[in-house]
Amino acid sequence: MATNASFSYTGLGTAPFFIQRLAERGIQTPTEIQSLVIPRLASGENVLFHAPTGTGKTFAYLLPLLERLLRLEEGPSAGATGPRLVILAPTLELCSQIKAEGDFLLPESSEKRRLHLSLIIGSANMHRQIETLKKEKPPVIVGNPARLLQLFRMGKLKLKGVQALVLDEGDRLIADELAGATQDLVREMNPHRQTTACSATLSVRSQERLLPLMGEPLHIVASEEQEILRERIQHWALFSPGRKKIAALGSLLAATTGKKVLIFSRPGAQVGNIVSKLQYHRIATVGLYGEMDKKTRVKALDDFRTGRARVLVASDLAARGLDIPRISHVVALDVGDPEEYIHRAGRTGRAGLKGIMITLGDEEELRRLAVLEKKLGIVVYPKVLYAGRLTVPPPV
Repeated sequence: MATNASFSYTGLGTAPFFIQRLAERGIQTPTEIQSLVIPRLASGENVLFHAPTGTGKTFAYLLPLLERLLRLEEGPSAGATGPRLVILAPTLELCSQIKAEGDFLLPESSEKRRLHLSLIIGSANMHRQIETLKKEKPPVIVGNPARLLQLFRMGKLKLKGVQALVLDEGDRLIADELAGATQDLVREMNPHRQTTACSATLSVRSQERLLPLMGEPLHIVASEEQEILRERIQHWALFSPGRKKIAALGSLLAATTGKKVLIFSRPGAQVGNIVSKLQYHRIATVGLYGEMDKKTRVKALDDFRTGRARVLVASDLAARGLDIPRISHVVALDVGDPEEYIHRAGRTGRAGLKGIMITLGDEEELRRLAVLEKKLGIVVYPKVLYAGRLTVPPPV
């Protein structure tokens, strides 16, 4: 449990400059996971932590690591070449969000802006990135493993001077599709670095894969803030045969009042098809999946954020770590494991608001949902669509 002193950023030892920046956003009190993690990272420890989405994990590592780096910039390591802090994330959107939070803490008007962040992601122009690394020598890099590894192998990125490494959404970074690039990149870094990994969920298998990338001694920290999943989010289930799901989805959207609805489809190839059919029924919809080019992805997210599109259909990987305010409903068109459910549901019920998680499934999927319900300690309420309204099914 956090101590009384930990219920203020001052008590955590956060620099007054950062406290002032947080206050400008209306953030006055640290979350539980921040109270547990910030002191450990500030003292240079290696930390593997997990907490529900929406509990401030990004600031939990940015605040202490940027502050430590500012001190290093004023010390003997000032003027060192190559990045001193590297933050890895699995998706382009999450990388962009992390950089935006770092830029917020270190605005251009600040004297501390000398500690600037650079975004190095796979969809951007590589020649410009090489020029940025050469001319600006950014002390902080936020990026995805594949592009950073590519630049390293080209001799354009130096990694031996890395003092701290963050693996954001660490379970996804060591999943099969990204593990190779992540492991190869980390092996090239300073072995004496400070390493941090975080995620909303960490299975035993994920922890086992992450451990070889972490330093020793290692502290594993878990938040108990599960009330977000259980108390801020309502969980509903609707039956629909697989072949009728898209039609049922259209009826569901017509019956809900949600201003922002995020829909998850596991096969990324299905996203475009779902978007087209919803648009045909004049539902303002955009899609997000891994193969999209950067310009199209940015426009889709901007349309959804600003309300020009009411619905965003996304694959799980493309939506990983998305932080879009005021998503009222999340709809899942399939049922996976508990980790996947937590990540999906965590896109709503953020920043103290309430949200609704809806699963649209066939008989087998709803049986799996019942098992998942017990594992997560949540209550899933059955719903039916009747006369254009969502209602409770009649008693049997």
